[in-house]
Amino acid sequence: MESGRQVFTVDLLERYAAKGRGVITCMAAGNDVILLGTSKGWLIRHDFGVGDSYEFDLSMGRPGEQSIHTVFVDPGGSHCIATIVGSGGVDTFYTHAKWTKPRVLGKLKGLVVNAVAWNRQQITEASTKEVILGTDNGQLHEIAVDEKDKKEKYIKFLFQLAELPQAFMDLQMETASIINGTRYYVMAVTPTRLYSFTGFGSLETVFASYLDRAVHFMELPGEIPNSELHFYIKQRRAVHFAWLSGAGIYHGGLNFGAQHSSTNGDENFVENKALLDYSKLSEGAEAVKPSSMAVSEFHFLLLIGNKVKVVNRISEHIIEELQFDQSSESVSRGIIGLCSDATAGLFYAYDQNSVFQVSVNDEGRDMWKVYLDMNEYAAALANCRDPLQRDQVYLVQAEAAFVSKDYLRAASFFAKINYMLSFEEVTLKFITISEQDALRTFLLRKLDNLAKDDKCQITMISTWATELYLDKINRLLLEDDTAVVNHGSEYQSIIKEFRAFLSDCKDVLDEATTMRLLESYGRVEELVYFASLKEQYEIVVHHYIQQGEAKKALEVLQKPAVPIDVQYKFAPDLIMLDAYETVESWMATNNLNPRKLIPAMMRYSSEPHAKNETHEVIKYLEYCVHRLHNEDPGVHNLLLSLYAKQEDDSALLRFLQCKFGKGRENGPEFFYDPKYALRLCLKEKRMRACVHIYSMMSMHEEAVALALQVDPELAMAEADKVEDDEDLRKKLWLMVAKHVIEQEKGAKRENIRKAIAFLKETDGLLKIEDILPFFPDFALIDDFKEAICSSLEDYNKQIELLKQEMNDATHGADNIRNDISALAQRYAVIDRDEECGACRRKILAVGREYQMARGYTSIGPMAPFYVFPCGHAFHAQCLIAHVTRCTNEAQAEYILDLQKQLTLLGGEARKDSNGTLTEESITSMAPVDKLRSQLDDAIANECPFCGDLMICEISLPFILLEEAQQVTSWEIKPHNLGNQRSLSLSL
Repeated sequence: MESGRQVFTVDLLERYAAKGRGVITCMAAGNDVILLGTSKGWLIRHDFGVGDSYEFDLSMGRPGEQSIHTVFVDPGGSHCIATIVGSGGVDTFYTHAKWTKPRVLGKLKGLVVNAVAWNRQQITEASTKEVILGTDNGQLHEIAVDEKDKKEKYIKFLFQLAELPQAFMDLQMETASIINGTRYYVMAVTPTRLYSFTGFGSLETVFASYLDRAVHFMELPGEIPNSELHFYIKQRRAVHFAWLSGAGIYHGGLNFGAQHSSTNGDENFVENKALLDYSKLSEGAEAVKPSSMAVSEFHFLLLIGNKVKVVNRISEHIIEELQFDQSSESVSRGIIGLCSDATAGLFYAYDQNSVFQVSVNDEGRDMWKVYLDMNEYAAALANCRDPLQRDQVYLVQAEAAFVSKDYLRAASFFAKINYMLSFEEVTLKFITISEQDALRTFLLRKLDNLAKDDKCQITMISTWATELYLDKINRLLLEDDTAVVNHGSEYQSIIKEFRAFLSDCKDVLDEATTMRLLESYGRVEELVYFASLKEQYEIVVHHYIQQGEAKKALEVLQKPAVPIDVQYKFAPDLIMLDAYETVESWMATNNLNPRKLIPAMMRYSSEPHAKNETHEVIKYLEYCVHRLHNEDPGVHNLLLSLYAKQEDDSALLRFLQCKFGKGRENGPEFFYDPKYALRLCLKEKRMRACVHIYSMMSMHEEAVALALQVDPELAMAEADKVEDDEDLRKKLWLMVAKHVIEQEKGAKRENIRKAIAFLKETDGLLKIEDILPFFPDFALIDDFKEAICSSLEDYNKQIELLKQEMNDATHGADNIRNDISALAQRYAVIDRDEECGACRRKILAVGREYQMARGYTSIGPMAPFYVFPCGHAFHAQCLIAHVTRCTNEAQAEYILDLQKQLTLLGGEARKDSNGTLTEESITSMAPVDKLRSQLDDAIANECPFCGDLMICEISLPFILLEEAQQVTSWEIKPHNLGNQRSLSLSL
C-alpha cells in the first residue's frame, strides 16, 4: 500500500454513548442510524442523519435486572428488533423510527433471537415485508410488521434444526423477482455449520420443502466465541459473503442468477469459495481467533483483542492495524464488537461506553497491484484507475509472454502500452530476434489502439505492415510450391488476412506507395484487389481483359461508382473479347451514349462473322433505335450500313420504310442521312433500297429509271406514288411504257397487244397516241385499229361535250342580257305620305336642305332617296348619316371618302333626265358612276333596319359615354332622415 495514506481510519464517534443507562452490550447500524442496547435494558437510538437521539426503557414493568441481548436495525434505519434477557424471562420487542413506544412480540416470548435477516429488496419505511428471525434453540421464524397497524401482521414458524440442534448465530437473505414469482436465497450459520436454503413462492413454501429433502450445509469444526455471517452489499445486492467460523474465514462470491445444481438438489449460488486460515494472521505466533468481523468490498475487518486487523480479501495479507482510544474504565474489557452500515458505507466498533467510527478511504485504489501480484491480469485491469496503471499490467503480461517465447501474445500486449515503452523499443525487441510475425501482429494491434487523429503514424505503420505481409507471403511460397493450390494452407489464410487488412486500411494507406509495393512483390491479384478498393477501376478492368475474363471486367464496369467514360474506353477490347456479354452489359446499362460506342462497334463489325452468327452490334443498335428511341444520325447510319452489307436486304428495306419520327410535330420521319444511305446502297448494289431512297427524296424520275432496271412492277408502283402532279405522273408512266415496249422481244403483233394491255393498266392516263412514237415507223396500222378507233370515239365524245358546254354558255349569256334589260324597267311604288326611316320626314317632300346632297343629282324638285325591297325608304343624305354613325370607324371613313370624291366629280357625271341607266352606260361606266356604285354598295347593300347593322346594335349600351351627365342626374342620393317626422297611424 502507498505509505502515508491509510485506507481505514478510526475516529471516536461518541465517548459516553450509553448515557448512564448501564454499559453497552450490543449495537446495530443502518442508514446513519445506530441503536445501542445496554445492560440495564435501555435501547438508545442515535440518528446522525437528522441529528437527534432518544431512549426506550424495555425493562419497564419487568422484575429484576434486565439486559439487552441483541439489537437489529434494517438497512433503511426505520425498523428495529431487540431482545431483552433477565430474571423476568426473555422478550423480543419491535419498534419503528416513528414510534415512541416499542411493542413486545408476544409469540416470541421465551425465545432468544440471535439473528435477523431483512428483505433488502422489498423492505420499505412503512413495512418490513418478510423478516426471518433465528433463535437460540435452532428455530427460524417469519415475521412481518406494517407501521400503520402498530403491531405485527403475523409471526410464523418456518424451520427447526433436527439433525444437530444448535443456536442460529447469524442470518442473511436475498430475493429475486422472476417470471414465476419471487425466489428466496437464505444463508444461516451456527457455531459449526453454514446452511443454505433456496426456493420459489413464499418463505413458508421454501422451508416446507425441506421437510422432504436434506438441507444443504457446509460444516467447519472448531470453537469460536461468536460465529458471524456477513454479506457485502453493492447497489442493494449482495456480491460476496464471509463466515467467521472456528476453522477460519470461509468466504466467496455470490451469484444469485447461477443455475448450477448441487448434488443434494439445491442450487448452489456460491462461487470462488476460499478459507482464510487464522494462522496467516498471527505471523508465526499461536493463532488467535477474531471475536468479531466486518466485511468491505476488498477487505475483512477482524477484531482481535483491542485491535482491528484489516486483511485484504484477495491477497489474504494484513494491510493495516487499527488502534482505538478507549477510556480508562473500558480498557479492561476492551472492544466488544464490530458492526457495519451498508447503506452509508461505514463501520463501527464499540466498547462498554464508547462508539468508534471506522471510515473507508478509497479501498480499491491499490487493488490492481494486488491482482497483478497474483497474476490475475483481467481483475488487475478492471481495477486500474489511469493509463499508467494499465500500462504496468500490460507490461508485466507482455514480458511474461516474451520470456515464455509466446511472441504473438507478447506483441498483442506490447501494442496496448502507451507510456511505459516507446514504439521503437518494442519493434527493436522483435527485430532483434527476427520475429517478423510477432512484429506484424504488434503493428496491427498498434493500429487498432491508435486514435484517428494520428494520421501520419497510422499511414506509416500500415505501410510497414503491408510490406511485412508481402514478405510473409513470399516466404511461404518459397517454402512450399503447392501452397497456391492448397486451400487449407497457411498461405491461403495469410492471403485472406492480407486482403482483409487492405480492405480495413484502404483509407489510410498511401495509394501510390502501396501499389508500388504490391507491384514490386509481383502480387498482381492483390494489386487488382487494392485498386478496386481505391476505386481505380481502370487498373482492375485492364487486368481482367488481359486475363481474358470479360465477364468479371463487365461486372466491375456495372458498379454505380464506375465513371461512364471507363465503359467507353474499354468497349473496343471487351466487344472483341466477348461480344455477347458486352452487348448484354450495354443493354443493361441505362446511361450509355451509343454514339460514343460507335468506334467499338465498327471495330467489331470489320471482323468477319459466320453466316448464321448473330450480329451483336446489329442487335444492340436495333435495341437503341427501337427500344430506346435513339435519334442520333450516327447510330442510324451505322445500323443502315450494317444492314446494307447483309446478303438479305429485307432488313434494310424494313429499316428504310420505318418512320422513326412519326407522330412528332415538325419532326423528321427518319434520322439517317439519305444521301449517305443512297451512296452506300449504290455501292453495295442494293437497288430496291436505292429506289426507295430516290422516291423518299422526291426524285421520282430517277427512282422509276432505276426501278426499270430491277423490276417493271416496282417502276409502275413508283410511278403511281405521284398524285399531286398529273404531268409528272404521265411522264413517269411514259418512261415505263417506253421501257416495256422496247424490252419486248417477241413478235411485233404480240408486242403491240402487250402495249395495248399496258394502256389499260394506266387507267386512261395514257392514250394510244402517247405510245405510238415508241413503235417502229413501219408497223402495220391493222394492229392498232381497235385502239385507234377507241381513241377516236373518246375524242368524238369529248367534242360533243364541248359543243353542249358552248350551247349552255350562249344560253346563259342571253339570260344575262334579258336580266340587264329587266333591271332598267324595275321600279317601286312609294306612297306620297311615305316617311324617311331616319328623319321621319316625307320622302317626296321638296326641301332645300335635301336638294344639295353631295354627289347626287336632283331628280326634279325631289331630293335623292333609297327604297329597299322590305319597304323602308331613306333620304340619301339621311341614310349616309345613319350608316356612318352606326358602322365601325374604318367603314365610316371609307363612306365619307367616297362621298367626297363624288362631290368633286359630280359636275362631270351625266345621266338621263329620268335617272335610268342604259346598257351602254353599264358597259362603259364613267368614273363618277363607279364611285356612286361603290357608295351604293357601302350604304345600301342592305336595309339598315332589317340587316346586320341593326343586329350589331343589340350589343351597344343604352346610354352612351357622352350621356354620362344624364345618368348621374338619375342617381338616388340619401337624405338626412333625422329631420323627417314620423307619423303613427292608429288602426
